Amino acid sequence: MKIRIALAFVLCLSGKAFAALHVSSDQTVGGFVHIESVSYDPHAKALYVSEFGTEKLAPDLKDGKGRIVKVGLDGKVIDKQFLPAKGGEPMNKPKGGWVRGSHFWVTDIDGVWEFDLKTKKGRKLAIPGAVFANDPAILGNALYVSDNRGDKLFRIEPADFLGAKKDPTVTTVFSGRGIDPNGLWPARDGMLLMGGFNPKAPNPVYGLGVSGQIKTLSAPIGNIDGLYELADGSYLGTDWKTGSLFRWSEKDGMQELAKGFKGPADFCVVPGAKGAMLVVVPDLVQGQLRFVQLRP
Repeated sequence: MKIRIALAFVLCLSGKAFAALHVSSDQTVGGFVHIESVSYDPHAKALYVSEFGTEKLAPDLKDGKGRIVKVGLDGKVIDKQFLPAKGGEPMNKPKGGWVRGSHFWVTDIDGVWEFDLKTKKGRKLAIPGAVFANDPAILGNALYVSDNRGDKLFRIEPADFLGAKKDPTVTTVFSGRGIDPNGLWPARDGMLLMGGFNPKAPNPVYGLGVSGQIKTLSAPIGNIDGLYELADGSYLGTDWKTGSLFRWSEKDGMQELAKGFKGPADFCVVPGAKGAMLVVVPDLVQGQLRFVQLRP
């Protein structure tokens, strides 16, 4: 792997509101094989990258060649086969990931895995009715999983099922609503944010309320993959239609921050000082990680 990145300086998020974001650096790490998601572990100060592991881009192929690569914040690979543990159940095409404490969740076509990051013990849970399980997010005690090809959203309770003696409850929250949810993010007001990924038209950001109602929260943006809520209530996202990392706010509308992606997928945010942040975006098509440093 050729590393083409300088060490990013990562500090703490101040939580202050800001009017605009600017790119202070944009570096690329290549050499991956179709990576769909990157998750940040604040305890290990490391990134978990979902890699398909096959030269052919076949995101629904059950070939057992998928893996989670552990990468440092300097872009260097720490462990090429971090998860699943060798000799365990094979992984196919891992997609969105979620870190909470010492546990890690990642979707895989028709199910979702949960791992203990310390012991590497893992368990895959099948999701009945899932066509293309895409992004996980924890809100409260529930794990939500989007299915953009099946136009469904699933809820799994409890979220932590790794050591459970019985299977968790899997509920279909909605189906066939024309949302085609991709990226998920738990908003500060209790709603679950959902990025629409219907390829026929530009999609907005939607919100799932506590009583199950669905609201449209933004103007039509594009084909939204990754999604994140900033401290001021605006959104960061990735858009396949424009090949960009963007910020959207009700006041300022759309702001493209980084361009030139072929397949901008599910990113992570590493908080920095005084509103600065490092956004690590996987390019699924090009097999690259983009390290985009943003500042107010």
